[in-house]
Amino acid sequence: MSKLEQLRDIGQAPWLDFVDRKFLDAGGLKKLVDEDGVTGVTSNPTIFEKAMGSGDAYAEGFAEFDQANPGAEPMARYESQAIKDIQAACDVLRPVYDRLSGKDGYVSLEVSPYLALKGPETAAEAERLWKAVDRPNLMIKIPGTDDGVRAIRDTIAKGINVNVTLLFSVEAYKKVAHAYVEGLEERVSKDMGVDHIASVASFFVSRIDGKIDDKIDAGQGGDEAKALKGKVAIANAKLAYAWYQEFIASDRWQKLAAKGAQPQRLLWASTGTKNPDYPDTLYVDTLIGPDTVNTMPPKTMDAFRDHGTVKVTLIEDVDGARKVIADADRLGLDLDGVTKTLVDEGVASFTKSFDDLLAAIGKQKAA
Repeated sequence: MSKLEQLRDIGQAPWLDFVDRKFLDAGGLKKLVDEDGVTGVTSNPTIFEKAMGSGDAYAEGFAEFDQANPGAEPMARYESQAIKDIQAACDVLRPVYDRLSGKDGYVSLEVSPYLALKGPETAAEAERLWKAVDRPNLMIKIPGTDDGVRAIRDTIAKGINVNVTLLFSVEAYKKVAHAYVEGLEERVSKDMGVDHIASVASFFVSRIDGKIDDKIDAGQGGDEAKALKGKVAIANAKLAYAWYQEFIASDRWQKLAAKGAQPQRLLWASTGTKNPDYPDTLYVDTLIGPDTVNTMPPKTMDAFRDHGTVKVTLIEDVDGARKVIADADRLGLDLDGVTKTLVDEGVASFTKSFDDLLAAIGKQKAA
């Protein structure tokens, strides 16, 4: 049994943070599903930018679309191919979805990053993409911004699976967790089923340490702060999981669980190690626990398969995690400010990737 399969047996779902047509056509995803027990896939604008940027693997698809849709804009051309990739990935994972009765086997597709700060438009876009892909094991990715919270609630109320993305702070996570519950409660109030709806809340991990470590290296907090390098993001994630455990034990959640509702699992994203001084499996080894997902880029997945450590670690030393966060606050490292900045930067980064992708697609058509 591979280490990724062992993760699954502990209760953590190993997902792949990557999609590419060549990879799909060559059977790469099916191999990971069959041999490593991978149970999900995530995508984002940056991943599609890298996949479609050169155009080689997508040339035939674009040509067919252009013949049927002369004069189509770059956005329509992008969606035509992205939807095909997502449908193909969903079909590979459909046996997992069926075998687990909808508890896993999902593929995520993100709404346009141009709508990250437009709640009503985001909800409408989520519904449009849901219908276009037309697969029950699709999750629509919606940013966990303040504007996104209402869109999350409304999208869940429509019976659409949601992957809440770009989460960095525990407080932001609490808001989207409540939005998920409110969407389910609305369905219950209308005598509509909730047992087929799934959601994950995606915490971006390594980016927090990147910002905090830069502050420490710049002298913030003095020598005492050096002991916190590489620890704040993990501590933050552990506190989010501790709150999750309390929340699903609440009477409010248990009423929904009695009707078959699935908990909104925490998903650890951005788990590739950015700092070469840290172990390359740091953000997998330290964040293992039941009812969670770790979506790994291929390089991190390969590293964990080779030398990762399979052990439940999320519930270890939670008091120590609280102390790390308290020390970071006391030393002026401003975790709240860092998480707010990271949300803004995340939206800007995905928007730029989308800009670059659409520009490249436009140039390919012109050529």
